[in-house]
Amino acid sequence: MANILITGAGTGLGRGTALGLARAGHHVIAGAEIWPQVRDLRSEAQRHGVQLDAIKLDVTDEIDRRHAFGYDVDILVLNAGVQEAGSVVEIPMARVRRSFEVNVFGHLQLVQGFAPQLLDRGSGKIFWVSSAAGIRTRPWVGIYAATKHAIEALAWAMRMELGPRGIRVATINPGPYRTGYNDTGVEAMFQWRNDTSALLERPDFSQYLDNQYDPQEMIDAMVRVIPMDHHPYRTVCPELSLAQDKEFESQVWASTV
Repeated sequence: MANILITGAGTGLGRGTALGLARAGHHVIAGAEIWPQVRDLRSEAQRHGVQLDAIKLDVTDEIDRRHAFGYDVDILVLNAGVQEAGSVVEIPMARVRRSFEVNVFGHLQLVQGFAPQLLDRGSGKIFWVSSAAGIRTRPWVGIYAATKHAIEALAWAMRMELGPRGIRVATINPGPYRTGYNDTGVEAMFQWRNDTSALLERPDFSQYLDNQYDPQEMIDAMVRVIPMDHHPYRTVCPELSLAQDKEFESQVWASTV
């Protein structure tokens, strides 16, 4: 059984995956951003009769990261994330910076902190939880997609850098799952956007939000793949999303301006 640290375990896919991995017998260190999530996760684990270490881990907080470095970790799952919709030409730079701080920089600092113990051991695995948006992008989620594209670049480079030292690196690329994450990403835009003075007319997000998938499919895939000895570099769900990712790449290469 592996020692698995997962960030963003307070909600959504991370929470379900942390509980599922613990139920499978792994030692899970489940990092949640805020204390109420930590306490709620501990209570849920107790209700389900599973053992895990729920800790406060805001990946942008140096004290939280330093506390996490005290754990022995075989597998690091970089799952925490924020999403905020908005056109690239209008979204406030503070929101852009926040997205990169959480999705990219905070996790990169976490990786750098755990790297010495993984390299000393000569084994381990790092999962970057990217997104379908790490491969393809769409209007009004360009900033979020940019953070996930950055993750894809970091993960591939790390795969080549750390592979010869026995550390495997992989990505997990969820499509749109009904966890509330995508809904919040859209709603957060209205904290700063004024439709009457906006440069661009916002689209109708209802079709996108109304056609999300059951998250249990992705949770089951993550629980299965994370501890596996051998698996594909990318884990993409649902199957339709994989086809859409490949089609998007074809469109980009065929497009003209």
